[in-house]
Amino acid sequence: MTAPIRVLVCDDQMLVRTGLVTIIDAQPDLEVAGECGDGQAAVDLAARLRPDVVVMDVRMPVLDGIRATALLAGAGVPSPAKVLVVTTFNLDEYVYEALRAGASGFLLKDAPPAQLLHGIRTVAAGAALLAPEVTRQLVGRYASRIRPADGDAPEVSLTPRELEVLRLVADGRSNSEIAATLVISPETVKTFVSRILAKLGLRDRVQAVVYAFRHGLVT
Repeated sequence: MTAPIRVLVCDDQMLVRTGLVTIIDAQPDLEVAGECGDGQAAVDLAARLRPDVVVMDVRMPVLDGIRATALLAGAGVPSPAKVLVVTTFNLDEYVYEALRAGASGFLLKDAPPAQLLHGIRTVAAGAALLAPEVTRQLVGRYASRIRPADGDAPEVSLTPRELEVLRLVADGRSNSEIAATLVISPETVKTFVSRILAKLGLRDRVQAVVYAFRHGLVT
């Protein structure tokens, strides 16, 4: 049997946290590895428990969920965690900041349990939870913040075709749409995307979109 996906639940509201724990533990393929009520505790527990996914609230005492996510999954973290941000606040700013901090996905707490469980499984599998077009809209709205200054863009070690694929990913295209545009198979697109992520040290398509904007590859 496949080992269950181990989840760390972090939320400062005990009632909400208990509900999340109950929903997750009821699934045969999921297991709550630990729970806590603030971001610093999440960072400390994650280092000790090594969960597959951290379910993270945004507004919490001691250390908020955005800063905790950056410590767990941000750039330069040796063994980044996979973080699914779950919050009551449906603000673009929070979504953007969560993704920039390294989160792999974003859900609202009023989402049905099935969507939460799907989100955990999706993030655990290494995929991004947000649709690419939604990600592009959010990152594009804040592109001026994350683009480097003129002449400051780093060298990108991608082939011309890999750059084409990356630009199309950042444009919100699905694998099938990219395949149709470049007249290649969807399987070939998947290979290119995997190669791009590996070359650039990125975890998923969300990070690829952010990378493309930061390095001026998308206008």
